[in-house]
Amino acid sequence: MDRSIRRAPLLFLLVMFSVTAPEWLLPQHVFAGSCTPTPWDEIGPFYRPNAPQRNKIGSGYLLSGTVRSSKDCSPIRGARIEVWQTARNGSYDDAHRATLFSDNQGRYRLETDYPGGYAQRPSHIHILVDVRGHQGLVTQHYPRKGDRKARFDLVLEPENDTAGAAKGRTGDLVTPGRKP
Repeated sequence: MDRSIRRAPLLFLLVMFSVTAPEWLLPQHVFAGSCTPTPWDEIGPFYRPNAPQRNKIGSGYLLSGTVRSSKDCSPIRGARIEVWQTARNGSYDDAHRATLFSDNQGRYRLETDYPGGYAQRPSHIHILVDVRGHQGLVTQHYPRKGDRKARFDLVLEPENDTAGAAKGRTGDLVTPGRKP
């Protein structure tokens, strides 16, 4: 029997595994070169530094993901992630602010309430990410109505990558711990 024919089933299984397997089972080189940086979004008028360190600020909605480098899609551990959002009634309060950190595999997890909308804004969760060696990021997650959980990976550009500076966004980041 031809050797290439015997390898076909193995190749098929490998391809199917890489398409359907959870990302934590796959080797990092599978992601290499495919990480587009997370888009910036406005910081909004309600940011306040020094949110309490916690990963639960409500219940009913679970936001999780992995913080990655856009350079090679590698996970970034120890990234400081600040979140703030409205309560279900649409008002901002201290109960819906948190600081959390990505774990050794770059993962984060936030249990919260589904954010209430206000004015003409859709429901959203503000996110500020900061870690040494990468450009800071301010973005927002927009939950889909009816969802109880979502995955939102945060992909950061390395500090030495001139692509981020060309966007003129580096001055937009509010340094955690300092007043804007």
